This record gives sequence, C-alpha cells and structure tokens, in this order.
Amino acid sequence: MKRLAWVFSLAVSGLLAAAPELEQAQRRYNHTDYEGALKLLLPLGVKDGAVFELIGKCHFMTGEFKQATEAFEMALAAEPTNSGFAHWLGKAYGKRAETSSPFTAPGYAGKARRYFEQAVQLDPANSEAVNDLFEYYMQAPGFLGGGLDKAAALAKRIAAQDPVEGDYALARIAEKRKEYGTAEEHLRRAVEGAPMQVGRVVDLARFLAKQGKIHESEQTFLEAERISPNDPKVLFARAETYIKARRNLEQARDLLKRYLAAPPTPDNPSRSAAEKLLREAGG
Repeated sequence: MKRLAWVFSLAVSGLLAAAPELEQAQRRYNHTDYEGALKLLLPLGVKDGAVFELIGKCHFMTGEFKQATEAFEMALAAEPTNSGFAHWLGKAYGKRAETSSPFTAPGYAGKARRYFEQAVQLDPANSEAVNDLFEYYMQAPGFLGGGLDKAAALAKRIAAQDPVEGDYALARIAEKRKEYGTAEEHLRRAVEGAPMQVGRVVDLARFLAKQGKIHESEQTFLEAERISPNDPKVLFARAETYIKARRNLEQARDLLKRYLAAPPTPDNPSRSAAEKLLREAGG
C-alpha cells in the first residue's frame, strides 16, 4: 500500500509540474506556434489526456495526421468517456482518409465515422462533433456509412437542439438534392434566427453567389462586414468566393492580404490556405 501511495504521489507531482508547460504550450498553440508548443510538451515525463490532446492538435495543424491520431488515441485511452478527445481522433482519421491512397482511405474513413459517432454518443450536446458527423454523412458514400437519409435524421436532432444550426443543416440537404429554393429559404431563416452571427450571413452570401445572384451576394457580404468589421473569416470567405467565380480578382487579392496581416488563430483558415488562394488570384 505504501508503494502504491508513493507511485500515486509521484504521478500527481509530475502532472502538477507539467501544468505550467501545458499553459505555456496552450498560449503558443493559440498563436499558431505549433512547433514551439510541441517543444514544451513532448519532453514531459508524465502526460495526461490534456497533454496528449494538445500534442495531437499541434500535429493536426501542421499536417502530421499519423502523429495526431497516435496522440489522440493516447488521450482517449487516458479518458475513455471524453467526447472531445473522440471527436479530435475522428477529425484526424478523416484527414488521413483525405490524404492517403485509395487502398487505405476507406479504413481511415470508417474510423473517422466511428469516432464521430462515439463522440456524439458520449455527449449529444457536443455541437462540433455533431456537425462533423453530419458532414461525414453528407459527403461519404453509403458503403462507408454515409448517406442523405442519415444526414437528414441527424439534421432533425440538430434542429431540436439549435433551430438556427438545424436550418443550416436542412439547407445543405436541400442544396444536395438540388432544391435550391428550399435551401435559400432555410439559409435566410437561419440569418433571421441569429442576425448577429456573422457565419450565418456568410453562409447565405456564399450560396447566393453560387446561384448567380451576384448583387444579393455582394449586399449580404457587406452586411457581414457591418456586423463584424475586418473579421478574418469574412475576408477569407469573400476572397474565396470571388476566386472560385474568377471575378473581382484584384479585390480578392486585397482581401487576402488583409487576412494575412491579421493575427493568426487556430480557428481561422490557415495561412497556407490563404497563400494558396492568393497565388490562384495571381498575387
């Protein structure tokens, strides 16, 4: 018993010692210094679920998806009921599916779906996990566990918890079915339900552009900028919309330069994604 108590005490002291490094690493991660965060985290002798999660997120953000899955697996092994860990593990396997060969991709995609489903089962209120599971059902073919019927069933659950997010999900399904009028109706309803959520306004602006309603799209983007001036996500979304349509390329370049001048965060599209778009626009 004394030996067990000593081992437990040693483990607790190790985790307490890791706390300052974890906080420092989290700050570096928030400023997109992923390599700097890893330099603090990897040498730690005692790692708990939170440390493994942050290691996995750093690897994920740098495109090292194999290392990310390994770290998230360790995090989930440490805390098997943690919905967030299961969700991140699903995201990492999803990226491995996207970037691997046709022979290995189906296996990784199946794991992504299973971990998304596990995350939602562990915490039905984990909206990010629910949304990623919805995206999986929308995009994956039936033999990999996807399908519009599953997406539609999940959309009803989303709408019961969050009517605005539910309208967005229903719009996605309607667009997939080429029911464009219904899709627009749901997107407008989402904006009406959350008029100050800039993301909902951007969703509508992008959709209108795809439907060739350029003037309405421009007015909606201007409304998004009014709600949240100089919001990096609005700058990126507007530039991406222009570049996909091969119009307003000079303005798109200006928007991307403003985006790249803003302080980076993990929640916004990566600098590399913005730089790639800038090259496509001739910048």
